[in-house]
Amino acid sequence: MRLCARKDNKGGCQLRKPTYKLAFMTAIGLSAIFMTACQTPTTTMGKKDPEKAVKVRTQLAAEYIKSGELDSAKRALDQALDIDSRDSAANMMMGILLQQEGSKTSMDKAEAYFKRAISADPKNAQARNNYGTYLYQVERYNDAIEQLNVAGTTLGYDQRYKALENVGRIYLKLGDVANAEKSFKQALQVNRDSSISMLELSEIFYLKQQTAAATQLYEQFVRGVGQKNQGARALWIGIRIARANSDTMGMQELVNQLRALFPESPEYQRYLQLKYSTEAVWK
Repeated sequence: MRLCARKDNKGGCQLRKPTYKLAFMTAIGLSAIFMTACQTPTTTMGKKDPEKAVKVRTQLAAEYIKSGELDSAKRALDQALDIDSRDSAANMMMGILLQQEGSKTSMDKAEAYFKRAISADPKNAQARNNYGTYLYQVERYNDAIEQLNVAGTTLGYDQRYKALENVGRIYLKLGDVANAEKSFKQALQVNRDSSISMLELSEIFYLKQQTAAATQLYEQFVRGVGQKNQGARALWIGIRIARANSDTMGMQELVNQLRALFPESPEYQRYLQLKYSTEAVWK
């Protein structure tokens, strides 16, 4: 689920759903377009070098999608697929485009393009990652896990840690904490700077009352993102870990930050509910 890139006010990804929101971002991963690409007639290029023509039009479509010009992207992809209807990248990009448009008709059509992209090139990890994002969006969670795991275990794919992060988040969504923990650990093995995995694991360890491990990962997360750049959820995790460590001053500092920045957040409301609770573990 490129397929995640800006943070939301929860300290994680933007596509998160209740409790554990998922922040999938469609990782297009295609190179920038040179101005000459726009000036070359598709028909002429298609006759001289069909493979290059398809690549140029697909790259151009990616840029159009990034800038929100979906109609222009559709025209570029129609041209690419007219030249080669089985091109994996062009089919993948059409799936992304239709998913981005978001109507029921477009969403229904998107899956066929993702499947065609994978059929044309089963080793296309990016296509599997994007298809996994689509499957999550339509709530086919087990199918999403299958596709994302393939992407996440494809050596050489530079976004595979993100695929594993998203697998972990789906497992959390399903209440399967053991497999979520496993997936986040795998993501950290691939990329030790995976802030999402650090934060998710810190909460998992906190809830398992493994306070030392939770503290270590949370502090590592804060060093990576910066104390002032934490979202509401990250601050809430930090508050509970500080409380578990009997760090009254550290806890109050985080509470003040949460109240100042996110006074209407569910996390701050939850803090107010538990403020005088004597429960050993605040959930």
